[in-house]
Amino acid sequence: MSHRRSARPGPVTLTGVTVLSAALATAAAALTAAPASADPADRTAARDAAVARVAKLYEQAERATEEFNAAGERTEKLRGEVSALQDRTARAQERVNRMRGRLGALAAAQYRAGGIDPSITLMLTERPETYLAKAAVLDRLSSSRLGELRALRAARRGLEQQRLETARKLADLEAGRKTVERHKEEVQRKLADARRLLNALPAGDRESYDRISRGDGHGAGAPDLSGVPAPSGRAAAAVAAIRAAIGSPYAWGSTGPSSFDCSGLTQWAYGRAGVALPRTSQAQRGAGRQVPLAQARPGDLVIYRSDASHVAMYVGNGRVVHAPYPGARVRYDPVGMMPVSSVTRP
Repeated sequence: MSHRRSARPGPVTLTGVTVLSAALATAAAALTAAPASADPADRTAARDAAVARVAKLYEQAERATEEFNAAGERTEKLRGEVSALQDRTARAQERVNRMRGRLGALAAAQYRAGGIDPSITLMLTERPETYLAKAAVLDRLSSSRLGELRALRAARRGLEQQRLETARKLADLEAGRKTVERHKEEVQRKLADARRLLNALPAGDRESYDRISRGDGHGAGAPDLSGVPAPSGRAAAAVAAIRAAIGSPYAWGSTGPSSFDCSGLTQWAYGRAGVALPRTSQAQRGAGRQVPLAQARPGDLVIYRSDASHVAMYVGNGRVVHAPYPGARVRYDPVGMMPVSSVTRP
């Protein structure tokens, strides 16, 4: 994400990404090709443009990261559903096998006694349900055997339904896996573009940017949070946890305990307080009661941008703690560092 205030971004399209990548390549070439005697104002403008584009790339990468997180969460849920379905299917198959075994034993006993009742033959067919509609057959069945046949038919139908549902879930799981991979590739591509552009900056500018990213400058100082009570014990515990994470590196897709992305940090901090938050910033927006920004209290989740692609935790006195963007570390920043979408109190 950007550490600079920016206008609300519009939706990212594939065309926009292509155009942006071309513009970044042009800017990088201009930076590396500029002669030493170039106008300092021009070099400053080129540097500022490059840094702004890096910030925009990080912002787009963060959106893709949250999409990656959401896809991964859906895939994990599907994996659990598939596992449960496979267990139920196996149990249903065992039930059918037991029922057929009982009927087979009955048929064997009758054979040894001199013949097999036609109703038993019926019950052992692969598709007994096709015979149930025949009144002449039903007339030959005793009520107990008719009940066994109907139970077997219901069990076989249930087994088939389980198999069909499992097959559908497996197809969904495979589609989800491909979605996760696609978002992963998108994040990696944007981060690589940003790093190439940063590497094209003059050494002094790059070092200055890196110092800011590490928290050595903007946002680094710990604010005075004395006299700012949290609204609950669990919120106070979450604030204590997130403050203990100050200085940890940003890592996309990470939920701690040694590195974090933005939603991974807030999820981890509330997890330390015994509260289970959803994985993504979009889902965390709905994980509690909405409150006005003017009434924010320590522990509240501050959601940024219209698409809710970034989240931080309010810690008091107009400051938040968050995992900013790749290359940066968990740090304090002003609550108004970018457009606020909403504030949620878990």
